[in-house]
Amino acid sequence: MFRHVQYLFIISLLTAFPLRSEEMPEKNIIVTDSAVIEGASKEHKGIVSRVIEYFHQSNKRQLTRRPNFAPLGGPYYTSEKGFGIGLVIAGDYSTCPSDTLLPTSNVSLTGTLATKKYYSVGIEGTHVYPRDTRRINYKLDFMSFSTYFWGIGFAMDNDDANKTKYGLFDITLSSDYEWRLAHNLFVGPAIEMSYTNAHSITDYDLWEGEPLRYFTISAGVLLQSDTRDNLTGPNRGHFFELIQLFSPRFLGNEDHSFSSTELSYNLYLPLWKGGVLASRFHGKWTYGHTPWGKMPTLGGAAMRGYYKGRFRDKCATDITFELRQHVYRRSGIAIWGSVGSIYEKWADICFKRLLPEIGIGYRWEFKKNTNVRLDIGFGKHGSGFLFGINEAF
Repeated sequence: MFRHVQYLFIISLLTAFPLRSEEMPEKNIIVTDSAVIEGASKEHKGIVSRVIEYFHQSNKRQLTRRPNFAPLGGPYYTSEKGFGIGLVIAGDYSTCPSDTLLPTSNVSLTGTLATKKYYSVGIEGTHVYPRDTRRINYKLDFMSFSTYFWGIGFAMDNDDANKTKYGLFDITLSSDYEWRLAHNLFVGPAIEMSYTNAHSITDYDLWEGEPLRYFTISAGVLLQSDTRDNLTGPNRGHFFELIQLFSPRFLGNEDHSFSSTELSYNLYLPLWKGGVLASRFHGKWTYGHTPWGKMPTLGGAAMRGYYKGRFRDKCATDITFELRQHVYRRSGIAIWGSVGSIYEKWADICFKRLLPEIGIGYRWEFKKNTNVRLDIGFGKHGSGFLFGINEAF
């Protein structure tokens, strides 16, 4: 299976980028309209050899100021999007190539088209200044697709009978600017803007009278501690992040006034040769009149065995333990277990509301410290299959 996946990546790359042939001089006499022309025949280098050479070079660390881009594309399938085709162009660069200890800056561009009326375009990255004195994180997503809604709260979301189809159009821009206060400790302002529009709805009652279309602007502060050895595929260190955002009416939030607190703590422990234990605690808590589309959810990148957006409420918490093991050359596997829950207040948490999950995935390093991952997770209500770039956390 792993070999077939690699062939799929290779074929996809070939269809997107033409290959040039190399010329080898060889004396030939070509006669055209009585004119004698001395030409050169072209010896075409094998396609397989070219692809092997391309990927052989792509995962070597190249510290340059200009982004070193590498493309990857091909078909995929997820529960939310169906069958589709996606393109990822990932690049890394360094603002100070002579400093080999400086974390590498990165940027990735994505485009997706799928059968469930899904299309999306996005850009995401981190810019690290020389000596790691400052960082800029940015993400822009533009997407439109057909999806499902179960309502708000565990009782509604846990009932399969509430499943209803609707169309979703969403644009979200988020960014933060960080200053280093001390060794590996950063702080700075954060901002998020989004436009959400739900349409083609068959059961309006599930939205409980909430506006289906809204625009939000949020601003706040971010505190971060980061000791990871690299940002895209860490093998050791920790990552702590606390984001506090406020969305008052005077910023333009006409229909809603709310705030949110988001906490993430990731720990990476090397176990043996090629083996890393990655763990993650994540929680998000909202206060005030939170829009339905801004409520924390389970599913997708976190809790991969659940349909993204099925479980949503004013608060959500999840914990994951994942074993990542390098197997051979660029190939590796990951095995994980998770548990999470959604709730309106802390008193609502109980054993019956816990959502367990296990999963397994394949990893293929197509750039240095940058993995393509194929994950399948199994949850309480079924399974989920994901294709993505970089690790889930």
